[in-house]
Amino acid sequence: MPTPDTPEQLRVEVRAWLEANWDPDTELVAWRNKLADSGWGMPVWPGEWYGRDLPQALAPVVDEEFARIDAVGVAKTGIRLLAGWTLLEHGSDAQNERYLRRILTGEDVWCQLFSEPGSGSDLAGATTRADLDGDTWVVNGQKVWTTSAHHADYGLLLARTDWDVPKHQGLSYFVIDMRQPGVEVRPLRQMNGHASFNQVFFTDALVLAENLVSKVGNGWQVALTTLMYERRGISGSRALPRIDPPPGRIYAQEREETLTALEPYKWYPQRAGRVDLIEARASTLGEDVDPELRQEVAKLLIVSRTAEWTARRARAAQEQGRPQGPEGSLGKLAASNVARQASHVHTLLAGADAMLAGTDGPLDGLIAEILVSVPATSIAGGTDEIQRNIIAERVLGMPKEPRMDTGPFRDVKRN
Repeated sequence: MPTPDTPEQLRVEVRAWLEANWDPDTELVAWRNKLADSGWGMPVWPGEWYGRDLPQALAPVVDEEFARIDAVGVAKTGIRLLAGWTLLEHGSDAQNERYLRRILTGEDVWCQLFSEPGSGSDLAGATTRADLDGDTWVVNGQKVWTTSAHHADYGLLLARTDWDVPKHQGLSYFVIDMRQPGVEVRPLRQMNGHASFNQVFFTDALVLAENLVSKVGNGWQVALTTLMYERRGISGSRALPRIDPPPGRIYAQEREETLTALEPYKWYPQRAGRVDLIEARASTLGEDVDPELRQEVAKLLIVSRTAEWTARRARAAQEQGRPQGPEGSLGKLAASNVARQASHVHTLLAGADAMLAGTDGPLDGLIAEILVSVPATSIAGGTDEIQRNIIAERVLGMPKEPRMDTGPFRDVKRN
């Protein structure tokens, strides 16, 4: 499809298409199929795969026109788009044909099967194995911290296919059917009372050879692609439902979809520290005149605002089509610092009452939930230690730390 020469031409084209096609009383999946056919749902995707080959810098123009009339877009909740972008870069034409349209329409739910209980943040240390039997891979092992596994149709699976090469070279990447026999999902109850994550056990689960993504042994490179888009914030897992949706069948269906997808993420604002509550609480409690507290609040607002600016710089680079820089790891580490400082200030404001949960605690136990949720920020998506290593080695050019896990993976000592 030809790309408009200017943003103004693009705006006219998008607006004309929406005026001719948008109907809030249509059915959600039917509308999204129309978006996929037109390419306006994901215009930066290739034209042959439901996009319009649009430069990233022009994508905001399309978003603005959809927002102008409150038109619903393609499905973006959960990790759908992480799966989509990964398949676009590494998948076969057959895989793209099978999965991409249903990713955009929201008909399939996806999960990410990376972390394992024995390897922590060492993603390349995965021991879930996939053994080839004829034209079928047989999967055995365990994954953990898997959001949405309890209702997922497909999973992005990183598994070990070769134990006789160094660990990064022995991994392969698959699309696995989560609804088959041999896949058992068990929820994990967290100390903050939520159950967002799952353990997933594989016992002779099957993956057809056609669902190997890229080639055997290239799983690490494919996984890095998924993680790159995750750090860029491509996942729409935290997109908020419309607060006051207009009348129309499509809005009701979209809200139901979003609320279901967001159920595991209800505690994520508390995980981030709830910086938004600090100033009002300090004022309400009369603590905003305390000089020591004011210094701690100032530290929090400084690191929070700095992290926000870093995130904006990363988004600007993405919109201009520039490659991923160090902002992903810098932003992840900054988020941990912000959350910890926010937790510290909440504790100073609430005192010992911060430990009270439920209706006995400040803000009906919300402060206590913040305190027990914040540690997750320093773990999820790569620990602070991992981010510091990435920044030190890849950004600052410092020497790599000594490695004790070289050589064939079967000879590496592990938990």
